[in-house]
Amino acid sequence: MNSKLIIKLSILFLLFSANMSAQEDLDVIRTRNNYWLYYTDAPNSLYSHITQQAYMMLEDRNNEVSLINTLEGWKERQKQIRETLYEIVGPFPERTPLNAEITRTIEKDGFRVEHIIYESQPGFYVTSSMYIPYRTAREKKPTIIYCSGHAAQGYRSDTYQHKIINLVKKGFVVFAFDPVGQGERLEYYDPDTGRSIVGGPTREHSYPGAQAFIAGSSQARHMIWDGIRAVDYLLTRDEVDPERIGITGRSGGGTQSSYIAAMDDRIYAAAPEAYITSFTRLLQSIGPQDAEQNFFNGIMHGIDHADLLAVRAPKPTLIVATTNDFFSIQGARETKKEVSRVFTAYGKPDNLGMVEDIGPHASTPDNRKAMYAFFQKHLNNPGSPADRDVEIPTQEELMVTPTGQISTSFEVETVFSINRRQSEELLSQLDDSRKDMGNHLPEVVRSAKRLSGYKEPGDNNNEPVFTGQVARDGYLIDKHFIEGEGDYVIPYLLMIPEQPNSKLIIYLHPSGKSAAAEEGGEIEWFVNRGYTVLAPDIVGTGETGPGVFRGDSYIDGISYNVWFASVLIGRSITGIRAGDIVRLARLAAEKAGTSEVYALARGELAPELLHAAAFESSLSRIALIGPYSSYGSIVLNRMYDPLLIHGSVPGALEEYDLPDLAGTLAPRRLLLANVVDAAAETNDQAEIDKDLSIVRNIYRFRNGSRSLLIRTGDNLEDFFNEWLK
Repeated sequence: MNSKLIIKLSILFLLFSANMSAQEDLDVIRTRNNYWLYYTDAPNSLYSHITQQAYMMLEDRNNEVSLINTLEGWKERQKQIRETLYEIVGPFPERTPLNAEITRTIEKDGFRVEHIIYESQPGFYVTSSMYIPYRTAREKKPTIIYCSGHAAQGYRSDTYQHKIINLVKKGFVVFAFDPVGQGERLEYYDPDTGRSIVGGPTREHSYPGAQAFIAGSSQARHMIWDGIRAVDYLLTRDEVDPERIGITGRSGGGTQSSYIAAMDDRIYAAAPEAYITSFTRLLQSIGPQDAEQNFFNGIMHGIDHADLLAVRAPKPTLIVATTNDFFSIQGARETKKEVSRVFTAYGKPDNLGMVEDIGPHASTPDNRKAMYAFFQKHLNNPGSPADRDVEIPTQEELMVTPTGQISTSFEVETVFSINRRQSEELLSQLDDSRKDMGNHLPEVVRSAKRLSGYKEPGDNNNEPVFTGQVARDGYLIDKHFIEGEGDYVIPYLLMIPEQPNSKLIIYLHPSGKSAAAEEGGEIEWFVNRGYTVLAPDIVGTGETGPGVFRGDSYIDGISYNVWFASVLIGRSITGIRAGDIVRLARLAAEKAGTSEVYALARGELAPELLHAAAFESSLSRIALIGPYSSYGSIVLNRMYDPLLIHGSVPGALEEYDLPDLAGTLAPRRLLLANVVDAAAETNDQAEIDKDLSIVRNIYRFRNGSRSLLIRTGDNLEDFFNEWLK
């Protein structure tokens, strides 16, 4: 390298270094000059905190199960599991007429395929196919229900067809049905593109599944019921031996087959494939998956994968696994070890098996052979278990509906429409409760604490850690962090004017503490008027987020899967964050020398602040900028903004909604500026106005109407002046 080039590079380096040193660094725990190695995993704080609680719950469960040493003890455990499953998944819909119809039949070599549509619920159509072998046609045959994994085409996938036809060639009747959101049951089908407008199968499940959770229901409830009604249909068929019904499926089909078999005693033999592990290993590795793979408060109620198998004992069960699956093989082995104890107690240890092959998340020839042999043995259908090459029907041959999609062939119900109707009933009950405000409002606060999983911050002498300082014209920015609810920290900026007015504003932004902290930014507007401002990275934002884990159900910048993790433990991201906001409010009152603490939140963090303010009276003034109007708006609209999900509380609509919570702040001053609907727009003004009328009525009831400021427009500074005066 010549000397002139070296000189040029040196000059460039010096200029770059000088420029970097001149730039402000508003990070707290990963600053350029003071990197806190202890907190290098801070971006994963939210997921880590949720899963640490899950591990403790699972450890308590495991300790309880380890004490069971008798058959009577296991029978009591099975009873408990059964009751718990029905509590967290049910209640199921009533059994209504299936109205099953064979749409057409195709003839193949050695079998025929009847394409069938049935209604698991009125108007909730299930597309399915029944594969019937020709030989011994007059005898009742062993029958296997096949559940599809997350293939867009459902059971028409070549991988699934290969197993289905092999089973048929071995003399089994096979009944395969499309899971909701797959195959011919896309719920967000776009006729112009022929695809789902929300994405693949996992998103087809999680998008309406989140709405169901908010209403206290679940995606799993509907998908399990589809399978239970499949058994109902099979029992109407002369070809089916009701004493010899089995079920299997891979991946998402492994989920469904294990769930359905656990909740329907009529299924005699079950072989879930590429799903069974344990929640501990799942959370340690790939994390919770899409909506139907998560039970409402499942871990909190002591349910693990092992329980799905133990509750069936001593009925024949086979775990089909691969050593390199993303569903942890270690978890599968540990689950098998636990479940073997109950089968042994029944004196039927051989009725529980596990086969594993070297391979990824896939079906292998040896595993298929083992699955065939399992059903041949336990459904009394002897023969060769060899895995044969078979001719796969074409996609056209496998079409069940005239158009290839239920939604374009019939007037249909969807998970969304069913959940919407149930949510309307819940919202009607809330309207009735509001007629007695004196009892309703205190109950709202109690319910919000319980359902959000809020934990009262303890008196733990949470001393701030000072990490640096930035000087600006007219004020200083002190950088601190404090401990949050769990083993994580809350970094924050404390912006202190030269002449403070003894009032402090907690400023919450979904993009973190630095989002509005630039020179000339919104935070500076408050500081220039004498207000001390505390701007934190609330867990999951800024330096503490969003984390490595996104999951398959990562839609428009939001990870449903992290939220599902909170659903499993009976908590919410909102409740966790509300506790930290209260923690900051008390810190501000104690340490910052302020006489009053106000709080402002933008966008998706509005529900967190609303909960915190309802629980903490020291927050004397609240401003919500661009909040969404209600949880009801999310569940009542087919399309909503996924960014709203992290602020949603599972099960909330059974007890309260955001307008109720806002009303409980009366007569404190509350600014609601530019309220939006479920799409984070202002298109549905009628819906927004309906929600705001609830807030107005409660403020009026508490003689606080003059303290409620509902404003729209671009003049935020005018709104702030009115809020602060």
